[in-house]
Amino acid sequence: MTEEIEFRSDVTVELVRSQAQDRDVLFAARVSTIGEQSRPEADDAEDLHKRDRGLINFLMRDRHGTPFEHNSLTFYVQAPIFVFREFQRHRIASYNEESGRYRQLQPTFYVPAPERNLRQEGKPGKYEFFPGTPEQTELVAAEVRATSEAAYASYLKMLDAGVAREVARMVLPLNIYSSMYVTMNARSLMNFLSLRRLVPGSQFPSFPQREIEMCAEQMEALWAEQMPITAEVFNTNGRVAP
Repeated sequence: MTEEIEFRSDVTVELVRSQAQDRDVLFAARVSTIGEQSRPEADDAEDLHKRDRGLINFLMRDRHGTPFEHNSLTFYVQAPIFVFREFQRHRIASYNEESGRYRQLQPTFYVPAPERNLRQEGKPGKYEFFPGTPEQTELVAAEVRATSEAAYASYLKMLDAGVAREVARMVLPLNIYSSMYVTMNARSLMNFLSLRRLVPGSQFPSFPQREIEMCAEQMEALWAEQMPITAEVFNTNGRVAP
């Protein structure tokens, strides 16, 4: 059994299902004062009245969070396994990941791009990251490639010998790619984004690992297409999840 190994320096994020629009926030919020309403049809953000935009801003600013929960977004994500372990620390989403017990994992491995910062300086809680030297960049790429190739060869050797996939996978490194579906609402997504992106103007700046930030950047762009007003007021209010 032989497989051609692929090395990547990117992640894949796709929005595969969405029931989310800015009007969902208004629909949920106004039940408090109006009572039962029919769910709004999809509308262009430009059709929202100034008063409606003001209500969304008020809810975000004063952190009335539950109206932002009445929607749903499902993302498909391909990324190295170490990124998924960071994802799953956020207990605010539903996850379904491909299983190394039930299928042979594909030989696709993450290797940092040359522009990825490699040097960490400072004390815990005050780290800063800086570009690596050309020698460090070359070393990281060479070692990641060599260990990935050796690990996958060991994995195939055990599979060829009839060893169960759930046992053979134990030799695989954390930079092997996996895939999963992630489903969450906008409030949960804003919490995730507030922690996994470093954006100027954030009231509480966060310093995420670059690889999960790459996922967060794509997720935010896709979400902003669905709920542009909510995304706008999230930013103008310091990126604090309501």
